[in-house]
Amino acid sequence: MELPQDPIERFAALFEQAKKAIPVDPNAMIVASVGADGRPSARVVLLKEFDARGFVFFTNLTSRKGQELLGQPFAALVFYWAPLERQIRIEGRVERVSEAESDAYFQSRARGSQVGAWASLQSQPLPSRELLEERVETVTHQYEGGQVPRPAHWAGLRVVPDRIEFWHARPSRLHERLVYERDNGPWRTTLLYP
Repeated sequence: MELPQDPIERFAALFEQAKKAIPVDPNAMIVASVGADGRPSARVVLLKEFDARGFVFFTNLTSRKGQELLGQPFAALVFYWAPLERQIRIEGRVERVSEAESDAYFQSRARGSQVGAWASLQSQPLPSRELLEERVETVTHQYEGGQVPRPAHWAGLRVVPDRIEFWHARPSRLHERLVYERDNGPWRTTLLYP
């Protein structure tokens, strides 16, 4: 069996299939992180870009997710595309994207999302929904008629993969599992038992 040499190219081809098969958020992925206490946590975020350098999403760095990923800079990502009977698991270290990349993506967001990045104290206790709405109104007035700048606490994170596993459902639960791994060199491939 001829194994594809580049997992990023393989991911790109499957992602194109997912975009056709999944009408809402085919870029949804689970991001798992670990806190300083060793306790894992996971949540769904949206992949915004990927290339040979890694997989990028954007977040509030003061959130639980942001603090965990900056404190323990390793993450696991999971894509599950049920219509394709595919799962992709990605593991690697986390790094911040450049300020220019964060600025460019922030300016491409809807204005309401830009305002929300300022108004939300993400992951902090919220005494009432009304308080959040007041904060949104304050920020909206503050930047009325002008551009909303990116908050310093809002940025992109890139997961630089060193392990990518492609899972494909097969009959009798004899699934296909192909892992790509690397240590500062070329990708190595290994088939796994299901």
